[in-house]
Amino acid sequence: MNTFGTYNKDDVVFLLKDISNLICEENNNDREIKIQNGEHYSQMLPIEKSVSAQYLNLYKEQLENNKEKLAYAIGVMSEKIIKKNGKHIVLVSLARAGTPIGILAKRYLKERYNLKLPHYTISIIRDKGIDVNAIKYIVKKHPNSKIQFIDGWTGKGTICGELIKSCEDMKSMLGIEIKPTLAVLADPAGYAEIYGAREDFLIPSACLNSIVSGLISRTVLRDDIIGEDDFHGAKFYKELVNEDQSIRYVETIENCFKNQYKNIDDEVGKYNKEELSKIGDRDILNLQKKYNIEDKNFIKPGVGETTRVLLRRIPDKIIIKDIDDENIAHILVLAKEKNIEIVQMDLKAYRCCGIIKNLKDI
Repeated sequence: MNTFGTYNKDDVVFLLKDISNLICEENNNDREIKIQNGEHYSQMLPIEKSVSAQYLNLYKEQLENNKEKLAYAIGVMSEKIIKKNGKHIVLVSLARAGTPIGILAKRYLKERYNLKLPHYTISIIRDKGIDVNAIKYIVKKHPNSKIQFIDGWTGKGTICGELIKSCEDMKSMLGIEIKPTLAVLADPAGYAEIYGAREDFLIPSACLNSIVSGLISRTVLRDDIIGEDDFHGAKFYKELVNEDQSIRYVETIENCFKNQYKNIDDEVGKYNKEELSKIGDRDILNLQKKYNIEDKNFIKPGVGETTRVLLRRIPDKIIIKDIDDENIAHILVLAKEKNIEIVQMDLKAYRCCGIIKNLKDI
């Protein structure tokens, strides 16, 4: 087990192998060509550059404007976690978008109920599954506690599906039985049973890469650097330490918890288990038909996923519902900086979607 990153050890334990000196980052264009020609995205890392001053200032403005809503959503999500599981829980964030959300849930439950819950960050990778070695470690260390998985948001439900499949595989192959319930801050796709809000609202940590995630990279799974008994890997960007926003982000939202207690209680008091609407599927199908997209992985829906497309993929165009929507101001800045086409469309579940450029035959 490695302890790295810029978070306090009381906030989170990263069950990740430090591969900082074992992997070189690649530019977005080279990565995109490799991915579209069959190489898995988890075998490489994008170059993470400093963001522009304009973009960073916009992030800070959005955090200030949304901090009360974020505190409310964290509280609602955290209360639902306790309501469903009781208090003998291990919080397990899915790297890396889940990490700051898991930390906030841990801090909320400690502040309000004096619950000192263990919190780990582990890797889950599309088409590869969850880090089984990390799960084994948690189960061995906390044999009498339920595991609650946490992520930032749902895009089109891909990670929800991966989590279900991983838990089924662990039960059949290893006899480890874990419920694949996922808690997220925003669930516009209608795929998460536990959520803070069902709308596609801006989670400011989606605006930045490692500098709001403890300076930790996306996770990596590659045979030449990840051994059979290793945790999945990640890089620590220590060279960005002077730009790190991770602790400030968490503390800004945490300071608003008390203001939202009554609103949180009012909302949770009305909560019953809801059916998964999977409403996002309609937008995905409409986009596939409109732009003749065979592989739905080329569509990245929602504010968080659209931001990721602009930061680390090669976008073809950005689809938006309302150009005057303040929740997507940072997306418009990024699209303008990269000279990406913006198209308005009547989306039902999402504020925006990113369409990845098809480079398969290059």
